[in-house]
Amino acid sequence: MKPPLMYLPIAVSESGFYEGFSKAVALSAKILVGLLVVWAVAFPDNAAETLGALNTFILGSFNYWYVYAVGFFLVLCLALAALPASGRLRLGQDHERPEFSNFSWFSMMFSAGIGIGMLTFASAEPIYHFQNNPNIIMGDVAAASAESVRSAYVWSFAHWGLSAWGAYAIAGLALAYFSYRRDLPLTIRTALIPLFGKALSGPLGHVIDVVAVVATVLGVSQTLGFGVEQFVAGLARIGVGDWLLVTGADGAQKASVAAIIVALLVIMGGSTLSALSGVGKGIKWLSNTNMGLSFFLLAFFLFFGSTLFSLKAFFVGIFDYLIALPSISFTVWSDDGTEAGAALAGWQGGWTVFYWAWWIAVTPFTGLFLAKISRGRTVREFILGAMIIPAVMCFVWFSFVGGTAIDLELNGAAENSILGARISDQLYATLAVLLTDGLTWAFSVIVVILLLTYLVTSADSAVLIINTINAAGDDSPKGRVHIIFWGVAMALVVGALLVIGGLGAIQTAMVIAALPFSLVMVLMGISLIKAIYNDSRRMASGVPATAELAPATVDVSAE
Repeated sequence: MKPPLMYLPIAVSESGFYEGFSKAVALSAKILVGLLVVWAVAFPDNAAETLGALNTFILGSFNYWYVYAVGFFLVLCLALAALPASGRLRLGQDHERPEFSNFSWFSMMFSAGIGIGMLTFASAEPIYHFQNNPNIIMGDVAAASAESVRSAYVWSFAHWGLSAWGAYAIAGLALAYFSYRRDLPLTIRTALIPLFGKALSGPLGHVIDVVAVVATVLGVSQTLGFGVEQFVAGLARIGVGDWLLVTGADGAQKASVAAIIVALLVIMGGSTLSALSGVGKGIKWLSNTNMGLSFFLLAFFLFFGSTLFSLKAFFVGIFDYLIALPSISFTVWSDDGTEAGAALAGWQGGWTVFYWAWWIAVTPFTGLFLAKISRGRTVREFILGAMIIPAVMCFVWFSFVGGTAIDLELNGAAENSILGARISDQLYATLAVLLTDGLTWAFSVIVVILLLTYLVTSADSAVLIINTINAAGDDSPKGRVHIIFWGVAMALVVGALLVIGGLGAIQTAMVIAALPFSLVMVLMGISLIKAIYNDSRRMASGVPATAELAPATVDVSAE
């Protein structure tokens, strides 16, 4: 066997405005994102109609693809961690050790990965599935009853558990493996080296990186959209002003245009400043801060919420989830013409398939960010750390925050005030039932501050990752103007889509962008299998498999 490819030239501009950047990637991505914003603002009705039609087609035609793809990621992660030949490999040279402590590593990956959604959905998702889930649709349990709690947690844990983090881990592992073991550029195309070789230096590689940038912008916009809605709801709760909310044609309240603009100015301004300071400073400090606030809020629910109910939901929920995981990971419901079949297919498209698309869309950002902060860790350590610990943390939040909300409704204390609240307002509604007015205000302030740190951390991490992809994998601090551009661009995408159609418009755009990148991710998994298998053969034969051991100018055409 020959040594693997350890040199992938990617053309970057040597001078001018795009110095150090791949103009083909950066300019193409900016044009596509710019056209989306202009289309959404100039032709809102056409944009909403077209995006909605495409979204319906994708959710109806590619449901099998999304379910089986995410199931593949989960199985592959567990296999790579369990096998000694792959698990002991280090993401870097053999002598390297992690740059960040375990606490900082966990804080950064959790903050950038799922923190915002967790605040929004820790109460909202168990509450929704408590009222409607596949077991209720099939008639196994009654809706909004004590019997529906267990199935509500199975599906809540399914969407935020090992499958979600398995998708992130596959991308992060592939990028870290090829970049740190072979000294290749830290960009998305690098993860496909074993399949396409030096062809990735040209147009094929540019297309892959552009798809990753657009998916990242829309995926993170979905996350920020949920965060903006909850941030505005929190500001309204603490009494900033009635102008924050308006009543729509359907009678439901939503964030006003002025509130969206103010929230985005605060969030994206802070995130851009943090991104300019880099990972080791602003992002690390913010991540540690929001982890501290998260533990404080969680401790409150642990001691003053429905503790016994929540503990049962946690332990029984994990048991039920693990038992059901093999089945729910590969079950696809289709509309078979019956009322139950149509309901099951609609539920899965609106929840499971939507979530899988969301996780895939943000994977370029989260995966590359995980790779950036994980150099020196072993494959097993990376997979277990990136999958199990964040998943368990999500389970704790869903059990204690969501469990308290469900218990308050079951025992009549909430009097439907939580069930009847908007998704963005359900956490604040739960606090209002538990606490006096003064304490509710104080804790709402804490939630708003915590949410703001999560929003800023997610946005600034995304901006840095986009900049890294555009710079052909160069993550050195540079391109201040480009960092500012992408901060503004994401604010405009979130603002434009929220104004024309609310979170639904962002959701449809994100699902569409996730589809092409889902193919890239499946190829990443296949590429990783091929690389690890061939590297084990190389090491057994004494052939160099890492940049440290290989000659300085190893340049072969394929694996």
